[in-house]
Amino acid sequence: MTNSSRIDIKENALLRMDDGILETLLKDHSSDKNIIWATDNYEQLGDGYSFSDEINIPFITGKNGDIIQPRVSKDKETQLKRVRDKAEVFTPCWICNMQNNLVDEAWFGRKEVFNKETDKDWETKSDTIVFPTADGKTWQDYLNDTRLEITCGEAPYLVSRYGAINGKPIPLHRRIGMLDRKMRIVCEQAGDDWMHYALIAYQNIYGFEWQGDNLLIARENLLYTFIDYYEDHFGEKPAIDDVKHIAEIISWNIWQMDGLKGVIPCSCHEEMTINKDLFGGQTETKHQCPGCEKNDIKKHNGIYCKIMDWEKKELIRFIDLMKRQ
Repeated sequence: MTNSSRIDIKENALLRMDDGILETLLKDHSSDKNIIWATDNYEQLGDGYSFSDEINIPFITGKNGDIIQPRVSKDKETQLKRVRDKAEVFTPCWICNMQNNLVDEAWFGRKEVFNKETDKDWETKSDTIVFPTADGKTWQDYLNDTRLEITCGEAPYLVSRYGAINGKPIPLHRRIGMLDRKMRIVCEQAGDDWMHYALIAYQNIYGFEWQGDNLLIARENLLYTFIDYYEDHFGEKPAIDDVKHIAEIISWNIWQMDGLKGVIPCSCHEEMTINKDLFGGQTETKHQCPGCEKNDIKKHNGIYCKIMDWEKKELIRFIDLMKRQ
């Protein structure tokens, strides 16, 4: 069975591949801990599954190996609850394709670069992609062009291993995600430098998500996308060290965040002020987080999310990117 025929990536399988890979995919670099559940959908399972608990390996592997499931595999009641609580809506792949096509139309200066849209479907262009060199744009520029999927869920705009609505696997040659398109270019153009340019493609794809299970699935989808393209191109499995390298990039680039505040979900907290009077007495006053109180994204007391600038090899706070606009 190929990787592309399995939409539900099993954490037990990741653990068997190498326990360091799953450990990396659970990492939250902003808190230097693990990502948290950030949902109460699992609290009935007991200790370790509450909203603010970290997602730890023992809680999602072994006998618990089927706990993390893509949305299409969740029961209808859970799906509806997540829609009500967090406005969780998954987009059909044909709409993802249309919107990704608009991005590429603007970059290439022409339509139908990777595929031709049909009625709620698409026809993949099989010819090698031609780049607008007259405009000074090369295939390397395309790999280096940064893409971001906000509130990414299972990352259907980045990678399209399966239809988020129907759960059907999508063959490699038909995939339409923003990273899929970069990896197609790597396969067409990179030659002996395939791994070097695959790393560049991954370094320039970003996404953030609130709920921890979605985030883990998104990270897994990006990881297995790498494995799929490698196996298709080379006819063999990638080296574990290469998989680990990709997992490390993913753990930085696909991160957990409250998109309205720029912090780890629910990390803001009340502050205490001690007021002393003339007679030596004192009272304590609780204050809401300044950022929450004033709706100022730069004044929150929660844990601000950090990402990696791979070109400069330095950490930056996501909210500091706003200064560049």
